[in-house]
Amino acid sequence: MQKLVLASNNADKVREFQELLAPFHFQVIPQGELGIPAAEEPHQTFVENALAKARHASAASDLPALADDSGICAHALNGEPSVYSARYAGINGDNAANNQKLISALQGKTDRGAHYVCALVMVSSANDPEPLIVQTRWYGQVIDEARGSHGFGYDPHFFLPELGNTAAELEPSEKNLISHRGQALRELIAQLQSRA
Repeated sequence: MQKLVLASNNADKVREFQELLAPFHFQVIPQGELGIPAAEEPHQTFVENALAKARHASAASDLPALADDSGICAHALNGEPSVYSARYAGINGDNAANNQKLISALQGKTDRGAHYVCALVMVSSANDPEPLIVQTRWYGQVIDEARGSHGFGYDPHFFLPELGNTAAELEPSEKNLISHRGQALRELIAQLQSRA
C-alpha cells in the first residue's frame, strides 16, 4: 500500500476518497491525523486552490499528496458560489445555511441548472514540477426541497433529471460512479497508470 496524504480535514470527503482509492492500493491518510493544518485557499479557481493544498500537505508530511477543490456553480448566478461553496453563507456557515443561501439566491430564476466541479491534484513531492491535474463537471439542477439522506454539501438539493433523484438519494457506491469526484479520480488513476 502506497501512503498518500489527503489534503482535507472534511470527514465526508476523507471517507469518499478512502472508498474510491481502496481498489488502487493507496493508504489514504487525512492530513489532520499528521497534525497538518488546512492550507489557505486564496485563489479564484478550483485548480489553483487544489494545487496549493496538495503542495502544502506534501511539504508538511514529506509524502505524496492528493487534494481536491470542489464546489457547485449555479448557471443563473454567473457560476456562484463556485470556489466559495463551503463558506457561501459565511466562514461559520454550515451545509444547511449554504443550501438556504443558494436557494434564496435562485428564487425567481427560471434557469435552475448547475454543475459540480472537482479539481483534483496529485503531487509526488512539494516541488513536483509535473503535478497530475484533472478537472471534471457533474451537471444537474438545484431544487428547493431537500431530498435524501446520503451525500453532503449541496447533494440534497442537487437533482439529476436523468435519474429522477438528488445526489443525496443515491447510494454512495452509485454516486461514486457518476459524481464529479468519482469522474476526476478515475481520470487521475488513468493518468497514473499511463505514467507507470
